[in-house]
Amino acid sequence: MIGYIQRFTKLIILLVALQSKAMAQQVLWASKVLGYSSEYRPGSYGQEYRASQILGKPNKLPDVGDSPCAWAPSLPNGTAEEWIKVGFDKAIPLRQVAIAENFNQGAISRVYAFDASAKEVLIYQYTPPAPPTKEGGRGNASAPAREVGRMLNIFPKDSIFSANAIKVVLLPSRVSGYNQIDAIGISDDVAPIKATIRVSPEAPKELVKENLGKTINSKGQEVAPVISPDGKTLYFTRSKYPTNIGSATKQDVWVSTLDNTNNWGEAVNMNAPINNAGDNAITGISPDGKTLYLINVYRPDGTMVTGLSKSHRIRDGWSFPKECRIMNHYNEHKQNFTEFAFSPKGNVMLLSVQRRDTEGNKDLYVSFLRPDDTWSEPKNMGKVINTADYEGSPFIASDNKSLYFTSAGQSGYGNGDIFVSRRLDDTWTNWSEPENLGPAINTPQWDGYFNIPAAGDYAYFSSMENSLGEEDIFRIRLYPEIKPEPVAIVSGNVIDSETNFMVSSQIVTDIKSTNEEISKILFEPETGEFKLILPLKETYRITASREGFFPVTEEIDLSRETNFRTIRKNLALIPIKEGQRIRLNQIMFAQSSADVVNSSYPELDRIVTMMKQYATMEIMLEGHTDNQGDWQKNVKLSEDRVIEVKKYLIKHGIDHSRIQTKAWGPAKPIASNLTEQTRQWNRRVEFTILKI
Repeated sequence: MIGYIQRFTKLIILLVALQSKAMAQQVLWASKVLGYSSEYRPGSYGQEYRASQILGKPNKLPDVGDSPCAWAPSLPNGTAEEWIKVGFDKAIPLRQVAIAENFNQGAISRVYAFDASAKEVLIYQYTPPAPPTKEGGRGNASAPAREVGRMLNIFPKDSIFSANAIKVVLLPSRVSGYNQIDAIGISDDVAPIKATIRVSPEAPKELVKENLGKTINSKGQEVAPVISPDGKTLYFTRSKYPTNIGSATKQDVWVSTLDNTNNWGEAVNMNAPINNAGDNAITGISPDGKTLYLINVYRPDGTMVTGLSKSHRIRDGWSFPKECRIMNHYNEHKQNFTEFAFSPKGNVMLLSVQRRDTEGNKDLYVSFLRPDDTWSEPKNMGKVINTADYEGSPFIASDNKSLYFTSAGQSGYGNGDIFVSRRLDDTWTNWSEPENLGPAINTPQWDGYFNIPAAGDYAYFSSMENSLGEEDIFRIRLYPEIKPEPVAIVSGNVIDSETNFMVSSQIVTDIKSTNEEISKILFEPETGEFKLILPLKETYRITASREGFFPVTEEIDLSRETNFRTIRKNLALIPIKEGQRIRLNQIMFAQSSADVVNSSYPELDRIVTMMKQYATMEIMLEGHTDNQGDWQKNVKLSEDRVIEVKKYLIKHGIDHSRIQTKAWGPAKPIASNLTEQTRQWNRRVEFTILKI
């Protein structure tokens, strides 16, 4: 009986598998243009309405209407036939052809299919019915009632025929205005092909966006929110407001802070030097909140020109904005308005501009910070992100991988929807297929300026729907599928280890496993704590340095973390003076060996730098172990290790006479030897400054 049940169960599983396989519909979208009669070319460059726009999945449907991401013949209302022929990656049994007529449907008169041998088969022909005559009969044919768009599904009678190319013939005079075709697809199944919007299936339906209320929004226009990574300060652009510095028609930057009850305070105008008589807007912020990026270049006389500037927090406010120079920066867009975004590391910038290699309207470009503090020439981010329509309002999340932007050239719910895409490599031109954030966020209007604090819990953005006036600032709780990857915020101060006074210093962060430097910032006590954003799954070293002090390094182990964290970490610098003992926590050795591991080199290099700076300095290197194992072997091991350190220093230019060594083995513990965690503190190398 058991054997019968098992065989029956296997049969059911097999039938389900076969049924699932049978239900898997294969849909191919056109991958190449094989020929066409003409194409509409409204501009001297850009790919709007070109034949190539017919390739791939639909960019407009299920919405309908005019789209530069569709093919359009050169002239509307023409009496001569127009045609386009497209090919597919392979031949499949042709049971269906889907033609996305996104604008002015009804001009298609014939459709042909071609097999691998180029055999042509007519699979569709449309003859308009004649209109009724006065006597009730049929007269001459006329154009059908105009409709905006549709997906035309054709089901060939010969289901054995395999096709790898389709030709569509139009008679434009049938429909008034330009005819447009968004895409052509074929299938081996008769289930009607439908155009869909790429939204995560896990998107919750109960999401509700929250208007931030009257402390932020007004009857004017509030757009472009920029929230500090710690989520406590919100900057935004306000226009059409009577108390703006320039005039009600100009835009100013306003700011609000989160109070102790987790509510946003009354927004205030940032005033000079951030705001002046022109159009002002913040377009990015550094992880520590101490650098603001601003549109336009500020001139000393109060005028502005297009470009980019940055301002730094100072003791009593903000510095006068300084120009950020971008190599060969220009914007051909008629409004000449550039949108920017900045990576958390501050070394990558995204721009929304129209250039001579733009797909159409405005595209997203990437630029890299160069050693001379200028930016490289913008490079197009590629066709996965960019379309022949508008792409703009970019934002790079704290994980340095998740890109949020607005596109009017991908299937969506309105005039411009917000999408998310993930960076796939370090070129910044290789991205995952964009995903629409869904109807809870996107509306029939234009939606954009998505901005997310490091916690990744909420997103802030601009929208017109349910606003108090024109556009308002909203927030919405993010669901996991569209969240950036979690990070940690590390904050603190740098202090003198002897006086406990805060001291200005340089802070460098690197990845321990690779020694790769990921950030370099200046800590100034009068402008507040340092703040670092660190992606999870790595162990980091944070090193503070200042002249007259030996650099101090602290490790932050995030390798096993899975959720957002905030970490407080003060860094205590050790003054360089005779008699000073300095523990080298970052010098590591292979297990039970004197071999120095690669991650120790930065710490060793800091000793070399110090001893070259102080040319007469002499030091005593001291080696220590825990108490595990034979005492004499531990003493010998500690001796071998300090000798290896000494060899490294000599190899890098330090005279051997300036370095003494001492091996203590387990004789001088600084922590208990009862646990492995505390024994690690005892396995160390220290040095004492004998002479300066």
